[in-house]
Amino acid sequence: MPSLKLGAIPDDKPVRMTITLSAGLARDLDACAKAWGRETGRSLPARALVPHILENFIGSDRGFAQARKTLDTDRAPYKKPAATAV
Repeated sequence: MPSLKLGAIPDDKPVRMTITLSAGLARDLDACAKAWGRETGRSLPARALVPHILENFIGSDRGFAQARKTLDTDRAPYKKPAATAV
């Protein structure tokens, strides 16, 4: 089985945010959480993976990184926190 892009989960202080997902996306997130659990041997609910999936997506989006340079010149680019071992 190929390795998932979502690696170790960093230990970081969260900010609460409420979102609404389509039923299909919710099913996909549940499936992703199960696949991640099989790969890592650690079980987490899908809602615990969402911030890390978004972090991974934003961190790998080159277009966003380029746009951020022109939109937010006062701040340094987002750097993903170091992951803790699972």
